[in-house]
Amino acid sequence: MMRIKRKLGADEKDAFGIITPDAITGIRDRVLGPIFTIILIVPAIALIVGAIVIMNIMLVAVTERTKEIGIRKSLGARQADILRQFLFESATLSAIGGTIGLIVAEILGIIITKYVFQTRIPIWAVVVAIGVSGLVGAAAGLFPAWKAARLDPIEALRAD
Repeated sequence: MMRIKRKLGADEKDAFGIITPDAITGIRDRVLGPIFTIILIVPAIALIVGAIVIMNIMLVAVTERTKEIGIRKSLGARQADILRQFLFESATLSAIGGTIGLIVAEILGIIITKYVFQTRIPIWAVVVAIGVSGLVGAAAGLFPAWKAARLDPIEALRAD
């Protein structure tokens, strides 16, 4: 029908194309497949980098507060108490960073909603984001907390 309507001869190439729903789905999957992969990989890399930064910050905190740890241990603090303190600090530090990120995302969402299209961050996403942020912080603070808890009180009190 299309060849007749366009008056194409038998030896001429088709001057039209037919797109089926399956073809549209295939094109969509070929275009969006790599994008979905990137959407997963980029935040994963950011979480790993953030965890490394938090671990370094906590290692510096342990080094700076060696004398404080020695005093606490000499006054009866158990290893679990020191471990819990540093894990709580690293999780809190990370959760604060996640909260700041959510505030920035909300501000950008308001701007995008005003000028481009409607955006919304559901409450479950907020809870998951802060929870994952806190868990990453706790995991990153595990080694520094363990290192702080294992300090010898006498050696810690001698530290400068």
